[in-house]
Amino acid sequence: MSRASDDRGTGLSTRALAEMLGLSPATVSRALNNHPEVSPKTRAKVLDAADDAGYFPSGAGRTANVIGLVYPSHPVSTEYGSFESALLAGVLRGVAEQRFDVTVMDIARDRQPGENFARFFRRKGVRGALVRTPHPTPQLAEELADAAVPSVLVADHSNDPRVNFICSDAVETSASVIDHLAALGHQRVALVIHHVMDSNHRDRREGYLRGLERNDLAYDESLIIESVGSMEGGPVAIDRAMSLPEPPTAMYITNPLTTVGALRRCLELRIEVPRDLSIVGFDDSDVRYHTFPTFTAVCQDAAQLGLEAARWLTRSIAGAAAGPLRERRPTTISYNRSTGPAPVRPWRFGQSGDQGDRS
Repeated sequence: MSRASDDRGTGLSTRALAEMLGLSPATVSRALNNHPEVSPKTRAKVLDAADDAGYFPSGAGRTANVIGLVYPSHPVSTEYGSFESALLAGVLRGVAEQRFDVTVMDIARDRQPGENFARFFRRKGVRGALVRTPHPTPQLAEELADAAVPSVLVADHSNDPRVNFICSDAVETSASVIDHLAALGHQRVALVIHHVMDSNHRDRREGYLRGLERNDLAYDESLIIESVGSMEGGPVAIDRAMSLPEPPTAMYITNPLTTVGALRRCLELRIEVPRDLSIVGFDDSDVRYHTFPTFTAVCQDAAQLGLEAARWLTRSIAGAAAGPLRERRPTTISYNRSTGPAPVRPWRFGQSGDQGDRS
C-alpha cells in the first residue's frame, strides 16, 4: 500500500486512503463528507481508517490552516455583550503570525450524532479549537483534551492539567472594589452576579466576599442578586435591591450590559449616581465610556485574551510553541464617575413603587 502524504507531512491524502481501502477516491471523498449516497457500512469503514491513520483533509496540495472559534451552541448571544467582538478582533490578529484562518463553529448544530471530536474537526477541515464555554463547567474543553484535539479554553479555566487555557483573574480586583467602596463609607454593598455561575463569576463572587471580610462588612444574603447578563437584567437588579427594607448604598455588577441597564434604570427612577447610589461595573472593552455617568469598572482585555490564545494555538499546531498554556491575566480597575461617598440615608422606593425618596 502506498502512503501519499501532503506537502506538510501531516497525514494521508484522500487518494492514499482510497488505495489502502480498495475504493475509488470519489467514494472516499463522499464518505468523508457524509454524502447520502454512501452506504453506512462504507462510510464507517472509511472514517475508521481515517481515524487510525490520522488523516486530515487538504486542499490544493496543502493542509488547511484553519482553527475554529468553537461554542457548544448559539455562538452569538446578547448576553455576551461586547466581549465576543473584542475577542474575535484579538483572535484575527493572533492567527496572522502563522497565516491561519478562523471559522466560527456551533457544536450542537454541526456535529453529527455519535461523531467523535477528532473525526468532527477533521471533517470540517479545522486543525485546532479556541473554546468558549459560557456555561457552569468547561466540559467541552475537557472533552477536546480527551480527543487530543489541539485547543485552548478562552476566558475560563480548568483544573484538568491537560486543558490549555487563558483567562482573566478578577478575585483580588473584585476584593479591591469593596476596599474602594468601604473607604468611601459604604456599609451595605450589593453584588449583582450572573445567574449562570461559571468559573469567572465564581471568582468575582469570591473577591466580593473577600472584600467584605477584610473590611469588616457584614454578609447579607439579600444583597447577593442573581441576574441575567443582559441590559434587561440591570433594571431588575436595581428594582430588587432598592426595594429591600435596608437598601444598599453601592453595587458591584459583574457584567457590562447589566451595568448599562442598571444605569439606565437609575436615570428612569431619578436615582442620582453616585450621590444616591454608587455603582461599580465590569468591562471587557470600552463600554464604560459610553454611559452616563462613565462607570468605574473592573476591566479585562478580551482582545488580548483572543490574541494570546490564537497565537499560542497556531504556534503549537506549527510546532513552534514551547510548553502548555495555563495563564491567568490580571484585571485592573478603571476609576471613573460612578462612585462617591455613601449617602446619609439610602434611596428607597416610594409607596407608588415608581419613585423614591431619601428619607
